[in-house]
Amino acid sequence: MSDTMPIEDYLAKGGVLSSPANVPPRYRGELLRLMASFVDSELAGSAGFADTINDAPGIQERISAARIVLEKTDHAGEVLKIMETFGADGGRYALHYPWAERLSREADIGAARREGDMRLSVFHYPLQGWVDAVVMNVLMGRASVVQLTELSRVSYQPLAEVFRVILPREMRHAELGLAGLVRIVDEEQGRAKAKASVAYWYPRVAMSFGHSGSARFETLSRFGLRHTPNETLLADWRAGVDAQLSALGLRGQ
Repeated sequence: MSDTMPIEDYLAKGGVLSSPANVPPRYRGELLRLMASFVDSELAGSAGFADTINDAPGIQERISAARIVLEKTDHAGEVLKIMETFGADGGRYALHYPWAERLSREADIGAARREGDMRLSVFHYPLQGWVDAVVMNVLMGRASVVQLTELSRVSYQPLAEVFRVILPREMRHAELGLAGLVRIVDEEQGRAKAKASVAYWYPRVAMSFGHSGSARFETLSRFGLRHTPNETLLADWRAGVDAQLSALGLRGQ
């Protein structure tokens, strides 16, 4: 970076940063917030999904569920390592919140964060059985792919590299979920349960993309931490997941 070029101009031109030593305070704060949201969401997601492993109808389904839990926890750990270079206490961080804790099924918190817990709001809602878990995994799996494709372009190079490694694994999680859902809707009872779960989870997953016209997006965009507006990412998710649901005789709301 040029000694005379303002940091925002440098980042706007596609510049990248690679060390905590050359990160300005405001950028540092936004970067840590972004990483905390990812780590908290992965930890909460894996903790919630772990409770459904024993609900799986067969050995292969249990293996797939266990793999997802393991890899999501690992993803959180990889990003937490980067947070540690900024002074975060990784050992204490992973234990600072009961990640399996959930609100009631009827709660409606929109996109709100809760008491310092930076998980996406969708991970505050409880799963109800295997079919519900698979449907949520399909919808949120597609959302994760869209969001990680965006995050793989962040201007903090070490984090972008980690996200690029994580992305294909999250794509595989989405594929495993879709394969499970195909088996579920093959039976009438399973299809009825899946439709009910789609109706419940679809708007909650959609909320994970944030608000249209977000002022925070403008700030993150100036720092090269975001590139695509929330509404565009949401439209991308809707297009992909609606096609999957339609092919299975299910529908987004």
